[in-house]
Amino acid sequence: SELRIVVDYIGWTLLPWPDALSFYHDDYVVSAGWLTPWSTLASAVVIVALLALMVHQRRRRPALALGLALFFAGQSLTATVLPLELIYEHRNYFASFGLLLALIPCLLPAAGSGRARAIRHAVLAALLVLWGTQTLSSAYGWGDPLRLAQLLAARAPDSPRAQYELGRTYIIYSHYDPLSPYTRLAYVPLERASGLRDSSILPQQALIFMNSRMGLPLKDAWWDSMIAKLQAKPLGVQDDSSLAALTDCARDGRCNLPRERMIAAFEAALTHPRPSARVLATYSDYAWSVLDDHPLGQRMIERAITAAPNEPAYRITLGRMLLTSGHPDEAQRQVDKLKAINVGGRLDQDIHALQQRIDSAHASSS
Repeated sequence: SELRIVVDYIGWTLLPWPDALSFYHDDYVVSAGWLTPWSTLASAVVIVALLALMVHQRRRRPALALGLALFFAGQSLTATVLPLELIYEHRNYFASFGLLLALIPCLLPAAGSGRARAIRHAVLAALLVLWGTQTLSSAYGWGDPLRLAQLLAARAPDSPRAQYELGRTYIIYSHYDPLSPYTRLAYVPLERASGLRDSSILPQQALIFMNSRMGLPLKDAWWDSMIAKLQAKPLGVQDDSSLAALTDCARDGRCNLPRERMIAAFEAALTHPRPSARVLATYSDYAWSVLDDHPLGQRMIERAITAAPNEPAYRITLGRMLLTSGHPDEAQRQVDKLKAINVGGRLDQDIHALQQRIDSAHASSS
């Protein structure tokens, strides 16, 4: 996929049409083979040809060779085998200077016929107009959060993140006022984002969160779609964060969420063989704080510890639960575990607070 992306970077830098300049490219189709799509092999050929040109022209046109070398050196940091997110336009900020170094001298030489010079200069002038126009357009969009969200959503209509960010911005501008004009505007991009390929549950979470905060009805379709996504594939970071946001809202009393729907969402998330420690801890928080089901809350946090034994926050939570349930000796075992992973004294305050409560519990029972 990175072969295609590097060639795309070249096109976006030299011919930056608006639809290529979105901050979000999460709708990019990953290559499944050299001919799936066919542009994968074609991009490999283009890159090999440019590398050959770089070597061949290193003496005759050193600026061209140096510019190509600078571009490919910049891309080698992010466009190889390192498991980073596939594509981001801002990775070209430094590498693009290499392309300009390679191109501009080719359009400025004084040698050649007058007609040839005129054509080269006309091409350069057209590029300067295009680059300047797109720079002004982007700078204008980045000058205001709402304007930026609208611009990026228009440039990337099939990007779940771009559409979600537009909806989220409308929610921020609405100040959770049902009568705000921004409230009505938020639904379209969020519902569009929820139906796009490979989107997370962030859009559904935002719709549920927004309407619940405003005391507006919650559509069954939002819950059904969210639960189906949670069941369809293992959770990503955005899914974990979405469940945590809904849990926080319910626990703090800001959202009146149907408990059976929240339980169904967590159960769907836990159907996968190795659920993340974070979603287990989030379900523990919901069970303990909202459902008032302390046994379930304790079981979930214990599973979170099994999944991430070196995460101190989960052991601190379990220690507090055990103290609340009247088991100071078991809480002491969690304190002992915390001491073993207390690197540099970073857990001193939490350990001291738990130890004080354990000592108090022992003193009260004696």
